[in-house]
Amino acid sequence: MEYHLPVLLKESVEGLNINPNGVYVDLTFGGGGHSREILKKLDTGILLGFDQDADAKKNAIESENFIFVHSNFKYLKNYLKYYGYTKVDGILADLGISSHHINMPERGFSFRFDAPLDMRMNQKARISAQNVINDYPEEKLYKIFREYGELESVGKIVKTIVSERQKTQISTTFQLVDVLNHLLPRNKEHKFLAQIFQAIRIEVNSEITVLKEMLEQVGDVLNTNGRLSIISYHSLEDKLVKNFIKSGNINGEIEKDYFGNITKIFEPINKKIIAPSDEEISVNNRARSGKLRIAKKL
Repeated sequence: MEYHLPVLLKESVEGLNINPNGVYVDLTFGGGGHSREILKKLDTGILLGFDQDADAKKNAIESENFIFVHSNFKYLKNYLKYYGYTKVDGILADLGISSHHINMPERGFSFRFDAPLDMRMNQKARISAQNVINDYPEEKLYKIFREYGELESVGKIVKTIVSERQKTQISTTFQLVDVLNHLLPRNKEHKFLAQIFQAIRIEVNSEITVLKEMLEQVGDVLNTNGRLSIISYHSLEDKLVKNFIKSGNINGEIEKDYFGNITKIFEPINKKIIAPSDEEISVNNRARSGKLRIAKKL
């Protein structure tokens, strides 16, 4: 079984407008699909691939042009400095979760398998899905399911979980599904559970916070005319990326100079979101919600 089929492979890598002798970063190495495509286009150039998951490290590419960085991409600037690079020519990120994680029952990412509630990308991390479900206060759970799961009837979901956990620890994926069983909307059970599990996963891995921390470093490390190519799968992620490209900051606040001219840091290469083709979705269903944005540093 393939580790993970890279989403929007051709479009995201072409968006980097690769200089064969440049320095590039793949922030979400995973199975190495995007990285291998980038390496094909390099001559003396260097690619750094980030991934905090020990499983991804097993896929590291043996090449004098490649450096595997076993770390969270929120430490982008630190590791670039460590390896002697202050500026790079392109940054690619495929956010979200890989098929590999979904298909490994013991990692607890999927409601299709009975497994411990885990969902940690970094298996040494302190907080797991079990902590979120059993220990988080009611108001925090409400916020997570509303913002990260984009769910309706959040009050019922939270009250059901809180009521159940007072009787017994909710420690497995099937236990959680069973607890929520009476709330599953008819003919939309799969979508509902996917949203529940997505919300918990985003919280466990601090995905929104980490994305913000990474974006705040991008302006400093990209060379002039350097490219940013980001695939997101969730409206919160996409909004952050869109705001960042538009304004150069994660808040989307347009800044002006002394004369009132808008100070642009990035220029979008694609005015509209690039979405996967029907053909790609038929081969890789996970690609269906992918949204690619490409920008150039001014």
